[in-house]
Amino acid sequence: MDQFLAAVELLRRPDLVGLPVVVGGRGDPTERAVVSTASYEAREFGIRSGMALKLAKKRCPEAVFLPVDFPVYEAASARVMATLRAFPGATVQLLGWDEAFVGFETEDPQAMAEAIQAAVLTSTGLHCSIGIGDTTVRAKNATDFGKPRGTFRLTRDNWLDVMGERPTRELWGIGARISDRLASLGIHTVGELAAAADDRLAAEFGPNTGPYIGRLGRGEGADRVDDTPWVARAHGHETTYQENLTTAEQVRAALTVLAEQVVADLHKEERACQRVHLKVRFAPFFTVTRVRKLAEPTYDVAVIAGTAEALYRKLDDDRPVRLLGVRGEMVAPEGGYP
Repeated sequence: MDQFLAAVELLRRPDLVGLPVVVGGRGDPTERAVVSTASYEAREFGIRSGMALKLAKKRCPEAVFLPVDFPVYEAASARVMATLRAFPGATVQLLGWDEAFVGFETEDPQAMAEAIQAAVLTSTGLHCSIGIGDTTVRAKNATDFGKPRGTFRLTRDNWLDVMGERPTRELWGIGARISDRLASLGIHTVGELAAAADDRLAAEFGPNTGPYIGRLGRGEGADRVDDTPWVARAHGHETTYQENLTTAEQVRAALTVLAEQVVADLHKEERACQRVHLKVRFAPFFTVTRVRKLAEPTYDVAVIAGTAEALYRKLDDDRPVRLLGVRGEMVAPEGGYP
């Protein structure tokens, strides 16, 4: 979906069409929050998802800031996915609330892509971009070339012609850290990664991850869409505080609130917590994560909050806390994960 959250807001506020619109937090750029989505007009000012709202305001003082409205976006997402599933013969694999793989057996994928775009626009009023590929990896990478409102096709035949000279960072699944590690091996482009030997990559990243990264460089991956329902492995909550937490008592109280939210989610899944993950962001912006396995699975808020607090204390860091997050990793469902 193109600029999904912003696009949904523009349906509600057509007077904002053509203006730089930023969706994030409570819509107040003086508060601590980050950009969830920026309209294409706002992106021209360098505003990107994950950027602090305060920085976005500096880059574009005239931008319109709107609060995040999750129920509205979830409803819009449901309409999009229902439209996709309504196509005869379609297999739909969700990647998020604004993107999915759609599998078809068709002699004319371009016509099918255009039919999908038209159907989504008719049913939701929203535009989408579509990447066409002979693997899910190629289709996902192709989407970026189709934005906005267009289509693009990547196959084994044109993969290296299009992607070969591009930096590895542009590959779906390759983040900044992996890209930097590849660069330390002298691998800077997709073409160089595609040609890299598996044993060389395995020596750097491990026997499974290394060859997998190499396959990403060649655009290799699943050639069938898998619509197996996704099963959550964990639930977490985090909060960025408008004023830093400066005492142990404040941290303890905040962790208890987060643990209560996590346990509420675990009860809905009917699967207890077996590992507690803690995320701490110290002021001004230094982030640490820690994890601890519990002696036995539990729904006990006190145990989960106490474990998170113990992980915090072990950091032995008295800097003010800007953000806290607690994540409960659940026991596997009966029969394991799909």
